[in-house]
Amino acid sequence: MFSITRGSTLAAVGMAILAGCASTQPSQPNPKDMTFFMTSVGPGKGADLGGLDGADRHCQSLAKAAGAGDRNWRAYLSTQGSGLSDPKFVNARDRIGSGPWQNAMGVVIARSVDELHSPANNLTKETALDETGRPVNGRTEKPNKHDVLTGSRPDGTAFPGSPFPDMTCGNWTKGGRDGSAMLGHHDRAGPIASPWATSWNSAHPSLGCHPEGLRSTGGDGLFYCFAAK
Repeated sequence: MFSITRGSTLAAVGMAILAGCASTQPSQPNPKDMTFFMTSVGPGKGADLGGLDGADRHCQSLAKAAGAGDRNWRAYLSTQGSGLSDPKFVNARDRIGSGPWQNAMGVVIARSVDELHSPANNLTKETALDETGRPVNGRTEKPNKHDVLTGSRPDGTAFPGSPFPDMTCGNWTKGGRDGSAMLGHHDRAGPIASPWATSWNSAHPSLGCHPEGLRSTGGDGLFYCFAAK
């Protein structure tokens, strides 16, 4: 009788442990409901993305491969005018829709454009996943890929044009040593605890537009993609 009772007790404990393990398993990625991701790879030519159209196509292609191609995907990138009086510039914040946005795991990044550009946003290394739901390497990992192309100021607006410096690698058409692009840190980490060092969209300029220059400070030509519709 004792052995039966003891066996029953052990079985119950085993079932409880299994149930506990099952409840702590992470949920599976569901790209179908995804409205935000960080690219897993760039087009391969540094910051030459083929302009905004090329960057948008890259977002759309990655989203489609992941099962979320039925949305209108836009790259979070700004462009600069040819000069101070040129109105032909684009603000990254104006091209991504109105939100809310969530990653492949269903975690909300921000509920609106204003929240995205405020301290209340939820964009971190743990939430800035790629289109497949995988995390992207941060500053303390090898290879470091925490630099993200944005060409934007902290509020998501464009930098002024000439004679001020190039912050968009020729509006995303340069892939050589000439030019520069503003970068963000998706892991919110930098060499010091300063707002610029922990900014997700406006941390520091790149050292050139070529792949080697982007990698030299911890990047790989990656960028953010948002579903505008």
